[in-house]
Amino acid sequence: MPKRVARPPRTNKPSLPGPASSVPSRTGARRSAQHAAREVVAPRTSAPREDDAGIRVLCVDDHAVLVEGLKAKFAVENRIRIVGSLASAERLLEEIARLHPDVILLDIEMPGPDVFEMADRLRHAHPRLRFVFLSAHIRDGYLAAAYKCGAWGYFAKGDELDDIVAGIGEVARSAAGTFVMGPKVRARCRPVTTGIARPPRGSTDAGLSTPLASLSSREVEILRLIGKGLSRVQIADELSRSPKTIDRHQDRMLKKLGVSSRADLIRLAIREGFAEA
Repeated sequence: MPKRVARPPRTNKPSLPGPASSVPSRTGARRSAQHAAREVVAPRTSAPREDDAGIRVLCVDDHAVLVEGLKAKFAVENRIRIVGSLASAERLLEEIARLHPDVILLDIEMPGPDVFEMADRLRHAHPRLRFVFLSAHIRDGYLAAAYKCGAWGYFAKGDELDDIVAGIGEVARSAAGTFVMGPKVRARCRPVTTGIARPPRGSTDAGLSTPLASLSSREVEILRLIGKGLSRVQIADELSRSPKTIDRHQDRMLKKLGVSSRADLIRLAIREGFAEA
């Protein structure tokens, strides 16, 4: 039989690696470039924005010095920052839609709309938004109203800034929905435990052990108007209710608070600061 002659290797597939084998084809180069581009772009699009870092706080307070002090303290902590501030609650809903805060700090004694009514609107319009009150006064009426309108906490302006920062962090992290109180508020509410749960929507449970905590949100609102000197007819017009409905609320308030007359309600409202709110 004739000997079989081995065929030479094909020229387009060299058997030995050489300089030509390290040069990719045009298609391979294009694919490599696209792959490299994806590796560069992906981290850039997935990286968080600087604006999203930390707890975003919208401060609603007409005391500019306090707001600046909070900004400075939050900047040092580097966990919380103020993304906006308002001197009243008048444009609060607009700013929430624009700034998307995590927590809102609400002063109580401000010009403009009633802050407790606005807070109640916030609870229904933005159920995931967390808001806390920061007030110069710790009054039973304010505490009861703050708790009833669904706030996540109450701090005194006399609290240390470290305590306020820690409290805001606790509010932002809380999954159980506890009512967070500053040190001075906790001292006012003793001997009640500090782990008070926020009331469910529509609840009339007092929760806080204060003399006015048994009042419903509507009764607190009526007491505030009584403290401002409005008559039963004027209150009925203000709340779009009948005078008889206001009378029924007032009778229940007298029993809950253990007082005997409307004059007693007026004095109590003034003493608790309702006439100033």
